[in-house]
Amino acid sequence: MSSNSSFQSTCLVTGGAGFIGCALSSGLANRYERVVVVDNLHPQIHKVRERPPALDVRCELVVGDVTDASTWDAVLRDFSPQAVVHLAAETGTGQSLTESTRHAMVNVVGTSQMLDGLTRHQSVPQKFVLSSSRAVYGEGVWRRGNGELFHPGQRTQQQLAAAQWDFAGATPLPFRGALTPPAPTSVYGATKLAQEHVLNSWALARVSSPRILRLQNVYGPGQSLSNPYTGIVSLFVRLAKAGKAIPLYEDGEMSRDFVFIDDVAAALLAALDAPTGGFVHDVGTGVAASIRQVAELIAERYGSPAPVVTGQFRNGDVRHAACDIQDTVKSLAWRPQVDLRTGLNLLCDWIDEHLNPAVGTV
Repeated sequence: MSSNSSFQSTCLVTGGAGFIGCALSSGLANRYERVVVVDNLHPQIHKVRERPPALDVRCELVVGDVTDASTWDAVLRDFSPQAVVHLAAETGTGQSLTESTRHAMVNVVGTSQMLDGLTRHQSVPQKFVLSSSRAVYGEGVWRRGNGELFHPGQRTQQQLAAAQWDFAGATPLPFRGALTPPAPTSVYGATKLAQEHVLNSWALARVSSPRILRLQNVYGPGQSLSNPYTGIVSLFVRLAKAGKAIPLYEDGEMSRDFVFIDDVAAALLAALDAPTGGFVHDVGTGVAASIRQVAELIAERYGSPAPVVTGQFRNGDVRHAACDIQDTVKSLAWRPQVDLRTGLNLLCDWIDEHLNPAVGTV
């Protein structure tokens, strides 16, 4: 959609100075006359607490905390957004187990503070787009050998300690919003599901149009290289560049749907452009890849040692996670364009350019 045909005045973006927000910023600035980004520039994401160069210059940046009511009063005093893109979130699956309050505060209370601020200022956006997560599904639905479907739930500490990685005699099915009931197995996933419910309840009561995108594993240029919870792909690249063997948790056969950042930004824009909301959209490639496959592609790129299975595990991790994108492709003017090998090479090119080999930092 061209910028001339989609100008809609005002847009608010929470967490908009992060990885996804920066990738999204130019598309938003092409669509809206005014784009206001609220971000606290957390040091876990932003090594230097300053405006990131990748954030489009046409976007206004307000440094503030979404959990603080005064942030919203300052932002909404003279600004009534027609659209909101809610990206602000704590995202570490493992970290959420040890910092549950932090995740609940940002993901749930941060959302409710935003909604209360909009209420106080009598502002009802026409559209809400929420970047949710595949983590809300947990292990999803599996199929036994006899065709029976079942919900395995969370793998227990005892099961993992015994190296019983899979659910015996069963095959995982891809997540699909219309068919797979949410059943998160991590604190992070639970807070993201609560975030969905809070936003949906408010938006539908206020005659706003919610659009929820459950993102798979997002990767690509611009991803934080200093954040230990940012995802495994950039970590693997840094290890391989240093000539180290990439460690593989469990048996290395955990699978994920890795979706390139440009495709995610395009999906978020397509959700904004869609004439109606009220749907859950699964955003991935629709193709699962094992963690071993990803590690081997990266090791091949750098000529590093072969990946090594460690048998380590992380509580709350799901065994397999991939999605069926057919409903998303039908309901949005969107389809993923970047395959895994291409995307990994683009990420590696970017890291090669930006990583300082002398100190191992950007």
